[in-house]
Amino acid sequence: MAGSTSVPPIPGLAPVDSLSWSVPGLEEDPTMCLRCRSAQLLCGKPVCPILVKYRAFERTLPMVNGVDFNGTSPPGLFIGRFGYPKVSVGPLLSPEHGSTELFDTPEEWVGRSVQEVVSFRTGLVRGTTPIRVTDAEKPIPILEELQLLGIAGETAEGEAHFRRPPRGHLSLSDSTPPFGPSAPIDRLHLDVRRVDPNLDRLTSDVHANARVAVEELYHRGVRVSRIQRAFSVGTLGRRGRRRLVPTRWSITAVDDLISKMNLERIRSLPDLSDTLLYRFTALDNRWVIAFLPGSYRYESIEAWYPNTLWNPNPNRIVMIGDHEGFRGRTTYASIGGCYYAARLATSEALLGLGRQAGVVVLREVHPGEILPLGVWNVREHVRAALSRPPERIASLAELSQRIGQSFAIPLPRWLSASALLHEARTQRRLDDWLPKASLEDLAPPRGPRTG
Repeated sequence: MAGSTSVPPIPGLAPVDSLSWSVPGLEEDPTMCLRCRSAQLLCGKPVCPILVKYRAFERTLPMVNGVDFNGTSPPGLFIGRFGYPKVSVGPLLSPEHGSTELFDTPEEWVGRSVQEVVSFRTGLVRGTTPIRVTDAEKPIPILEELQLLGIAGETAEGEAHFRRPPRGHLSLSDSTPPFGPSAPIDRLHLDVRRVDPNLDRLTSDVHANARVAVEELYHRGVRVSRIQRAFSVGTLGRRGRRRLVPTRWSITAVDDLISKMNLERIRSLPDLSDTLLYRFTALDNRWVIAFLPGSYRYESIEAWYPNTLWNPNPNRIVMIGDHEGFRGRTTYASIGGCYYAARLATSEALLGLGRQAGVVVLREVHPGEILPLGVWNVREHVRAALSRPPERIASLAELSQRIGQSFAIPLPRWLSASALLHEARTQRRLDDWLPKASLEDLAPPRGPRTG
């Protein structure tokens, strides 16, 4: 890991007060950025990630150069995981006034560029204070403010006093998503004018466990990102069991809980009889999602092209995946939160079809994904792919052909990596010898809704 410095690594960039730098590879090759000057792209990425972050910080830091802050929260907050069970907790604050809800609403980021998403994240100042996770039951004043923020229904005006002026750190670590400036916070006052009535009601219900609360909020149409925020700040669950949950953990926990709830319904649905294919491209990620005939099973595979975030090797493709059968899984997926984010999105689509099916999610990541953007990237782009009309596939041979056409990585690599595609190619089902009904033929009769 490279050491931090206040000197910009690219000649010609003006130093920004309170901004430090950490660029992997500079200690080994101190002339890399000097030789490149963002023009030759010696790091192998199509856009200079230093410039993307620098431009965002250059805009934000001059607006927060003191210890007293006046602005808004989208609403948003962040709970760290280091030091658990005593973790860093604080609000996400924008120096801008008016509605800033977009800055912390990933459901609205589909179609946005990497530069826009980075500007949303680095445009929020993060206040930090250490709090024990068990203090969610008896919160100190600053945590009370944060818990109210966690159920807010709109942007909240706020004032804060920091222990020192917020500082930014421009790091190109592949494991660190973009963050704005941060500083220890001493005082916080938020003007939350409207709370989400669904979140408010479940926060007041001290007899419903967290799983029941998450399920009810989801059924009532509360956005997943809002449920995750309330879950994280310890406002859901039974009395005596409420805890602060690090943001990263809460995101995956909510994706997992909701998708499991959906799968309980999916397992009793009729089998899909057609093969459906969905394709989508966003942020230099290529997606192919296949729904296969038969009972529920699920697989997610990621392929990282050379010179991408998790694969700095300039020549080798890295593939990783995991899968589960009809009954689900009992161990944590090897590819992490992306597995559960895609499972949530695909479970929603199966419920929409009224069918259970085998699900294969294939993701090919190209160098245009220059920075880690978060699990939302998977959930929301798989949702976007599945919102489009599917391609109906007549045979496994045609499915293989379409997969091969969609990706730069050769088809044999995908076929050898996929347990579900291997199963589909080698196992015959009883249905294969029966007349095939279309999805429309199996659709339940339409009639007047009751209840």
